[in-house]
Amino acid sequence: MLGMTSILAPHGATASTSRAGAELAIDASGLVKRFGDNTAVDGVDLQVPTGSVYGVLGPNGAGKTTTVSMLATLLRPDAGDATVFGYDVVRDPVAVRSLIGVTGQYASVDEDLSARQNLVLFGRLLGKSRSQSKARAEELLTDFALDEAADRPLKDFSGGMRRRLDLAASLIYTPPLLFLDEPTTGLDPRTRAQMWETIRKLVAQGSTVLLTTQYLDEADQLADRIAVIDHGRVIADGTADELKQSIGTSTLTLTPVDHAHAAAVAELAETVLGEAATLSAEAGRVTTPLHRQDLVPDLLIALRDRDITVDEIAVSKPSLDEVFLTITGRD
Repeated sequence: MLGMTSILAPHGATASTSRAGAELAIDASGLVKRFGDNTAVDGVDLQVPTGSVYGVLGPNGAGKTTTVSMLATLLRPDAGDATVFGYDVVRDPVAVRSLIGVTGQYASVDEDLSARQNLVLFGRLLGKSRSQSKARAEELLTDFALDEAADRPLKDFSGGMRRRLDLAASLIYTPPLLFLDEPTTGLDPRTRAQMWETIRKLVAQGSTVLLTTQYLDEADQLADRIAVIDHGRVIADGTADELKQSIGTSTLTLTPVDHAHAAAVAELAETVLGEAATLSAEAGRVTTPLHRQDLVPDLLIALRDRDITVDEIAVSKPSLDEVFLTITGRD
């Protein structure tokens, strides 16, 4: 876990400062990091397109935060290569730092200052004028629902409020590339939703976000592409739909109005779809794999011909939870 908020990019840096033709915000190959006898990262490859949200999923200890630390120049790789907007993280760390922001999981705010004073201070440290810093602070206080507590001492803040302040501080400056290391850990659902909306706005404005998370719904909601890391390796990579399709097909669920018809529904489903159907007698529900969605209308016609009325029909894909369980073998 990154233990601090590190806002590395100076005021005024933009994506235009990256090397010409850099289509990838991050291009990493074979990254390795060892701590004594422990290999925390064991050959990670990542290619993150500019202007996207790239999700990195993995259980605790998988190597997510260590990977982010190397890409953000906070740790030196023991092997492998990585560039950020074309700049090498080892040979050009100053250039890389001018293009990124890093947000960890714990607050790094000044305990002696109020929320408003902290945000203004961050703005001033990043080269903004006093008026610009104040204006940006007010925007963020509102966005993260901290305006009513803006002038209270931080000792009176709850854990969730302190976390929101830390996230707000990381967004004083909008960098071309933002590393968010499990940004919504410990947040209530409302604040998580606010953070998701903030991330979407950043990307719409041209930023790239690398997001590590253990919340599978978060990756499903936000990420254009997802890498699953376990034991220091990338074990799967793709869009959410590609990952879901990699472990299985869609599922069709049918519930007749008269539960006594469930057995007949199962029989027809097997005949028309050519798949074994599972019958839940108590719920009166029939479930079957669905490899050919074009056959669903044929099934509905067959049901109508048998005078069987369906109360509910649903097609569902495998969830990211199922993907995670299948490819990592962990809950």
